[in-house]
Amino acid sequence: MAKGDLPVLIGVGQSLSQWDGKAGPAGAPSPLSLMTEASKAALADTGTPGIAAAIDTIAVVRIFEDSVGRAPHPHGHNTNLPGTLARDTGTKPARLIYETVGGQSPQALVNEFARRIHAGEIDAVLISGSEANRASKGARKHGVEINWADGADAPYEDRGMGPMMLSREEIKHGLIAPAYFYGLFENAIAAREGRTRSGHRRAMAELFQPFSAVAAKNKYSQFPVEHDVAFLSTPSRENYEYADPYLKWFIAQDAVNQGAAAILVSSSKADELGVPEDKRVYIHGGGDAGDDLISLRPVLDRSWAMDTAIGRALAQSGKSQTGIAHFDLYSCFPSAVFSGAAALGLDWNTDKRALTLTGGLPFFGGPGNNYSLHGIAEMAATLRKNKGAFGLVLANGGWMTKEAAGVYSTTAPKSFTPAEAAAKAKTQVEVAIVSGDAVLETFTVTHGKDGPDRGIIFARFDDGRRVIANNAGPAELATLREDASPVGRKVTVTAQDETATFVFA
Repeated sequence: MAKGDLPVLIGVGQSLSQWDGKAGPAGAPSPLSLMTEASKAALADTGTPGIAAAIDTIAVVRIFEDSVGRAPHPHGHNTNLPGTLARDTGTKPARLIYETVGGQSPQALVNEFARRIHAGEIDAVLISGSEANRASKGARKHGVEINWADGADAPYEDRGMGPMMLSREEIKHGLIAPAYFYGLFENAIAAREGRTRSGHRRAMAELFQPFSAVAAKNKYSQFPVEHDVAFLSTPSRENYEYADPYLKWFIAQDAVNQGAAAILVSSSKADELGVPEDKRVYIHGGGDAGDDLISLRPVLDRSWAMDTAIGRALAQSGKSQTGIAHFDLYSCFPSAVFSGAAALGLDWNTDKRALTLTGGLPFFGGPGNNYSLHGIAEMAATLRKNKGAFGLVLANGGWMTKEAAGVYSTTAPKSFTPAEAAAKAKTQVEVAIVSGDAVLETFTVTHGKDGPDRGIIFARFDDGRRVIANNAGPAELATLREDASPVGRKVTVTAQDETATFVFA
């Protein structure tokens, strides 16, 4: 292991299964089988027969069932995914890691292991992950028995669930699902841009229509269908309302069977193994950042964490966004892409560069924490076809809570600067669940089986404190649903115990 080596990506792989239980148990995938298939593809992609024996570290992106507290394992528990992946790929790594929760994980792992390779700690790491939610849902729906139970004796580092991303005040007011948090961002962006409810839905549809077009041509897409702007912006049975302003196809789709893998090695190990030069994609820059609970953030119409992570990655690479030819921006919801574009200083409406290589989480598919490993795989494949070009991957965890960015190119850098430790937000808003007059800052409306059922707002008192509140009755809910944005209107908040309600003043 040589200190000061360049980290280089030499192999990527992906896997996909459309199995949904309708035809019985034959061919049913599991998280392990999907990541094994993708990992074997990545090993083969290196074009290097000795690569499996060289892997000294395996890092696995955390699957859904292990990312939610007390979540059931309806098909049995694989108690050691890194160890069973090593077994099934025929590798014998000295280190096994099970990563913490969050969609930032794939790029954060690349940033981490690029640093550790540069420091001479390791020579070759296999990063892999998957989700088989489609198989799980299909098996339960059709009464098909599938078995994911497995394990291995090899010790591994379990990095756990990570810090809590919800506050008591947020939970008490119904902020419990990603679409609700992102709905708050989305309506703040719409208000900033002066858009009505219908106007912002059209803007979201115009943003995402090209994503669906890319997904329709990607052989690893779970939902390879191109949608037009009219379909995406119009409520229908196939595109129902979920949380204002979102319709179904504005939201990451997790009913997927997808796996991905990437192999990162030191430049001297690549030379030793005889890795062909046309397989090598170099890491030029990385950035990591973590934000506060959403209710503590001073700004809601863009992402401080994205600004910071992207800024760091570009600075380390010596590039500005104009020097980046290819992007894969995290796209769980439109607000994430709007915020990523804002962090880049890029006008999504006029810039001719595509913002996705996969097709995005609503159309390509949203395999839990692992989506951006597909983005990295697609980036490597794209850059190999476009020698000398640069690409940027942005990975997102939580509600724009944890961000990781990376800059890649087939051109080797003259030197490598490791990513800094993740930046942490330093400025907070005080949250006060108290009565008084305030100004509506942003909002969302949640939907149940019978339609709209709860309005959730953030509002600011004159002294700058923020209050979270729910609608006091149907009149407030109806006003939140009007085409004109209610952001900026005065509200009267009434607090009782730990919750508050509001009426429009």
